[in-house]
Amino acid sequence: MEKNYYIDNDSMKFLEKYLDGVSPSGEETEGQKIWINHMKTFVDKIHVDLYGTAVGIINPKKSKHKLVIEAHADEISWYVNYIAEDGIIYVSRNGGTDHQIAISKKVVIHTKKGPVYGIFGWPAIHIRKSTDEKHPNVDNIFIDIGASNKNEVINLGVHVGCIVTYPDKFFIMNDNYFVSRALDNKIGGFIIAEVTKMLVENSIDLQYGLYIVNSVQEEVGLKGAKVISQFLKPKIAIVTDVTHDTSIPMVDKKTQGDIKCGLGPVIGYATSIHKNLRETIIDSAKNNEIPFQRLVSSRYTGTDTDAFAYSNKGVYSALISIPLRYMHTTVEMVHKSDVEKTVSLIFETLQEINNNRYNIFFND
Repeated sequence: MEKNYYIDNDSMKFLEKYLDGVSPSGEETEGQKIWINHMKTFVDKIHVDLYGTAVGIINPKKSKHKLVIEAHADEISWYVNYIAEDGIIYVSRNGGTDHQIAISKKVVIHTKKGPVYGIFGWPAIHIRKSTDEKHPNVDNIFIDIGASNKNEVINLGVHVGCIVTYPDKFFIMNDNYFVSRALDNKIGGFIIAEVTKMLVENSIDLQYGLYIVNSVQEEVGLKGAKVISQFLKPKIAIVTDVTHDTSIPMVDKKTQGDIKCGLGPVIGYATSIHKNLRETIIDSAKNNEIPFQRLVSSRYTGTDTDAFAYSNKGVYSALISIPLRYMHTTVEMVHKSDVEKTVSLIFETLQEINNNRYNIFFND
């Protein structure tokens, strides 16, 4: 059995295609199709719920004992909110989109007629007319699609409610860093897919039903996880998401924790994280010499972990995070080795539960 996991060429092709696909909150269909098509090779069954959360299932006949590994598929975006008579388009947030990075960015407006391309315009520093308009905010940023009036905009298929995304593509920087607009949290969807691939390739005989969940609408309130947790009713949920690399400028480590890309996955501490499951993950890391970091989230994690933990009669839940720089921008960064080590850690944890901790977590 392979002790060390490394991303191979086929997996890199999947990662690039998945990251470059579009999956804004509430409109995740394109990204989910890419993920599902990839997962079909490794699972016994695929389930997609009403709102688009996708679940790959191994051992569906062992559904009495369900273990979930989970990530979320949605990315932040904008909505068209108002079209002015002069053809200028104003927006509102879909998730925690940062207005400060918007100006001068290219955009794609998704319409039934097809994509409409535009830019977030911004007046030159020489001519902005008042001190109140020297800094971008949600009220004054705007999209220009080269239309001279409102009718031109509407004739192109743009209307209030259209989704707006950034077209930035995945690339690798300095051989070590993956850069993409949607690593939060498509990198998690990639990780759980790779864990599934490892289980199949190593012929691991799981003694429980494994449910690989790619949830929708996390960025707008953990909505997909809340729905699917009630449907699946798992005993265990291991969630993977991103967390902040606090080694960058302008971040206070005393309040945000001491986390750095390249030093391994981050094991979370919070009231929604069950001690027994967390300690099993830590034991798996130590037993397999996988470096890891620790992070305290205190009252809640702000991730799908919270949705699973308190669903039904309670679920053993834990969070493994990947350090990420520049969250909610178009240049989010993760270190390749952190991704690989997170795949290894989840893979080893699933085996630890399978071999040694089975009765602890699945004791009815």
